Amino acid sequence: MVTANQFCAEDHRTCQTLTEMTLHHLPGTKNLGRLRNYCKGSDIWRPEDQSDRVYFVQRGEVAILFGDAQGHEVILRKVGAGQLLGELCFCVPEHSLRETFARANLETQALEVKYSEFVNHLQDDNLALQSLLITFCTRLAEAERRAEILMYRGADERLSRLLLQLAEMRGHPHKASPGPVMLHISHDELAQTAAMSRAHVTVTMGRLRELGLVSYGRNKPLIVNMPHLAAYIHRR
Repeated sequence: MVTANQFCAEDHRTCQTLTEMTLHHLPGTKNLGRLRNYCKGSDIWRPEDQSDRVYFVQRGEVAILFGDAQGHEVILRKVGAGQLLGELCFCVPEHSLRETFARANLETQALEVKYSEFVNHLQDDNLALQSLLITFCTRLAEAERRAEILMYRGADERLSRLLLQLAEMRGHPHKASPGPVMLHISHDELAQTAAMSRAHVTVTMGRLRELGLVSYGRNKPLIVNMPHLAAYIHRR
């Protein structure tokens, strides 16, 4: 059960993030991988592409999305500078397809490493292998929590719990107060992440703002008051 005290630390992101697989775990030479550049909105991979390589974001941001036959898309995860994506190639049989989209949210540069090259590197670097294991554990925990969140049918509770998770994962401490954190996310992105309509998200966020649990404005970051939001969920 979520309590307000869980969200009072200055930095709300999980400590495990510091030990996940990042660019720092790759050799400092140019022998591994190939740099690729992607325009904003372009796809790094599509569902029909083979799952046979990993990527490390040098700069920019990438969203991993699932799309259905009707064209609806759900954001599964966002990956920022220094982080790994495409790691699920370790979890599927050879020649399997991605079945997701990886899309550049910004102008993005990424290091593309073939599966076989990456495996060879991991065999020679125990620290990198341990960090990859932590990445899998962290992302599995995040995925299980997201699945739990999506089971809530009530809009207020689903969106509140999602905001807490996003604030933990991607939030930045608000200088004016140790409790609230800032999130750079639009209502459109919240709708895609919560599997809700844009209109439903707007109405629900309005209610949360009236309660003083969040604040936002045009061209301003979303401020999430994590202690108050956690207490609100606990009372429901």
